[in-house]
Amino acid sequence: MGDRIRRWCQTGPGCVGPISHHCAGKVRDEAAINLNPEIDDLVPSEAALRQSVSDPACASSFPKVLRRRLDDFFSDGNISPKADRTMWVKIAVGLAVLAGSWIALYALKPDSWRFVGLYLINAIAQTFLLLNIAHDSNHNAISSVRFVNKALNYVFDVCGISSYMWRILHHRGHHSCINLHGEDDALTGRRLLRFTPHEPRARMQRFQHIYALLLYALFSLDYVFLRDFECFFFPSHDYLKNTKHPVREYVILLAGKAFYLTYMLILPVVLLGKSPLLVGLSFLLAHLIIGLSVALVFQTTHCVDSTYFPLSRSEFDNGIYHIFATTADYATTNPLVGWLAGGLNHHIVHHLCPFVCHTHYAPLTRIVKETAEEYGIPYRQHPTMTQAIKHHLLLLKQLGNEDQVSLLKRLDSEA
Repeated sequence: MGDRIRRWCQTGPGCVGPISHHCAGKVRDEAAINLNPEIDDLVPSEAALRQSVSDPACASSFPKVLRRRLDDFFSDGNISPKADRTMWVKIAVGLAVLAGSWIALYALKPDSWRFVGLYLINAIAQTFLLLNIAHDSNHNAISSVRFVNKALNYVFDVCGISSYMWRILHHRGHHSCINLHGEDDALTGRRLLRFTPHEPRARMQRFQHIYALLLYALFSLDYVFLRDFECFFFPSHDYLKNTKHPVREYVILLAGKAFYLTYMLILPVVLLGKSPLLVGLSFLLAHLIIGLSVALVFQTTHCVDSTYFPLSRSEFDNGIYHIFATTADYATTNPLVGWLAGGLNHHIVHHLCPFVCHTHYAPLTRIVKETAEEYGIPYRQHPTMTQAIKHHLLLLKQLGNEDQVSLLKRLDSEA
């Protein structure tokens, strides 16, 4: 069965050829696939991710050549990997729209329709901030000054989500174990959605490709009202059960939720005199926008019908091969998508260089494509986000209608 799955990752839409395992057994990029960050930071160090580059062994292998070329982009051009002018403009615009929409609400005291409009503009600003600023800052990718990243981390909390718990789930439960059943938190479907062939199939999941978008629209509501509390008080992952959270994080969790719900739900009723029903419906609609947008940006990068779902962390000789097998890009030549999605459409580069600000991703992706083609490594991509969503839903349909054995047999015959 393992051979069948491995062959699945070697072919498929967007691939350029069979995957190569250069220097098998000699070099294993543990930093890229087995991160174990300290609890006070929760972000792997840049030195750890570059550890294998300085090793002279197998210096001509694909992982080393790729890492060297990515590093050379910054050193040869004397470019900082952190935020550039474009990124600071994005930060200023995002924060200005967020604050401006709320100032307008209370200064203009609009009627019901204008209230809903301004409320939804605020929701769009929250979506933009989550994808473009909070994600980068929680990877320490905005500044080499720790305080700057830490301050911007709280954009998550301002949007009702625990930045502390998000870092744990994202770094320990995703970046270190991409597409691994039982470990990758991004594959958690609460028994409603099946994201991997290694998960048991439920009968209702035959229709998951139909109802998935509705559930994605509830994604951010789940985080605000349920997920954070579950992870703090009723953890399911071992790395959460074995972690003693600082008392201050419990305080920040409760204070952040109270602050968010106060300015989103209570103040419009108390200060503007809007009906609780109008505010509640506006809140729900806002989260449908936030949840659906954020979920689709992320789900279309790993869960599509051409990506691979390994059986274990040790299946590949090097963590970089693991990233290429389990990750897909989309719309990399569309600057508008990159601007709105925080560069996460350049997802392979993000996993290779999570400490790099996303405004540098486009030229780095060109390096990745050229180097992968040179070494015959499959590079998965979709030309548009619409195509990426289509192939995500195709995977959900496959997973919902076939059990593990039959699905793997069919994929094996297609390969």
